[in-house]
Amino acid sequence: MKKIISALFLSSVAFSALADDNAGADLIKRGEYLAKAGDCVACHTSKDGKPFAGGLGMATPIGMIYSTNITPDKQTGIGDYSLQEFSDAVRKGVAKNGQTLYPAMPYPSYAVINDSDIAALYAYFMHGVQPVEQANKDSDIPWPLSMRWPLSIWRGMFAPDVKSFNAAQGEDPTLARGRYLVEGLGHCGACHTPRSITMQEKALNNDQGKLYLSGSGAPVDGWIASNLRGDDQDGLGRWSEDDLVQFLRTGRNNHTAVFGGMTDVVKHSLQYLTNDDATAIAKYLKSLDAVNPDKPAFKPDNSVAQALWKGDDSKTGASVYVDSCAACHKTDGSGYQRFFPALKGNPVVLSKDPTSLIHIVLTGATLPGVNGAPSTITMPSFGWRLNDQQVADVVNFIRTSWGNSAQDAVTAKDVEKIRNDKNIVIDKKQLGNANIDLLLPTN
Repeated sequence: MKKIISALFLSSVAFSALADDNAGADLIKRGEYLAKAGDCVACHTSKDGKPFAGGLGMATPIGMIYSTNITPDKQTGIGDYSLQEFSDAVRKGVAKNGQTLYPAMPYPSYAVINDSDIAALYAYFMHGVQPVEQANKDSDIPWPLSMRWPLSIWRGMFAPDVKSFNAAQGEDPTLARGRYLVEGLGHCGACHTPRSITMQEKALNNDQGKLYLSGSGAPVDGWIASNLRGDDQDGLGRWSEDDLVQFLRTGRNNHTAVFGGMTDVVKHSLQYLTNDDATAIAKYLKSLDAVNPDKPAFKPDNSVAQALWKGDDSKTGASVYVDSCAACHKTDGSGYQRFFPALKGNPVVLSKDPTSLIHIVLTGATLPGVNGAPSTITMPSFGWRLNDQQVADVVNFIRTSWGNSAQDAVTAKDVEKIRNDKNIVIDKKQLGNANIDLLLPTN
């Protein structure tokens, strides 16, 4: 009898331990999903590709800052952080040593992450990530702006108190889930909301006004983050929920294709969303009303396409377009769906600020292959073969054809400024070269 009781006791202990292990594994797996939803790897991967080891630089108006090592290494990472210290860093922007983090870490958005998701993230970073011993790099911000104590004042003024997300009374659960992901882990406003001169986002959620997700307003690394509200021309007004889901998960749809910094977001984060979460985000974004509801809707116009079809390329920039762009984007600007994006009615083309369009003509872009859309598609750079005036002409042609009605003309000086900005064109190889040997890596 004693042997039977002993065996039963040992079996119950073993079963309990197994259950705890399974629970721990599930928590780590959930944390991994949340880390992807938050796109942590985009900033915290090292230059040599070590996940979460940090070291990537980010240009800011006050200088270059570098991401930190967030692997569980106890000497150089966060391996000795407690759950509370981890939570304080993520949701309050306060490191273990008490220093305030630079707001490049989007803790004003992360303040709404709920306790259970913080616990899952903590479990993943402590037990699902390989530790990497790599010291953190100091910022290149000059003194006295490099002093950390003023950041605590900034945090007190502009970062909200930690307040876990709660759905509004009667709010549709899918809409609430989308709002939680957009306002919190997705930190979409960090790029897509304009900032004040003191660098805080002008709105952290839709309750604070229509500037929320209305577009960056100023270039970041040479790209303009798009308007995600319901505006017809330069927003998502003409997109369906299905269009948005397709874009989130594959980086392409019938309207446009991903480029610039958003490429990494799709590659490292959005493609891994469940269909339910992608649908929730799409539903929430489609609920946002337009910033400028009185602005005329986009109206297609085929007159330029008809002229080109007849061989008339007399419009300024038309001959450059036919020679360099029409093979992929067609003479009617319609492109090839989910392959070469349409330029006719494209919200990026219709944006008031043409920086993104100039940038992509100069340096090209690569649309990565992802789950559900495995083909990698590359637009070549034209900076090597088009001079500043030619780039200006073709950009103006694109922005005023097929019904596109951009008002502000691009000049050669606008192009020259972007071409010579070392924070945008970091390496002249990005512009291409007639001699392919000059584009090969140097040892």
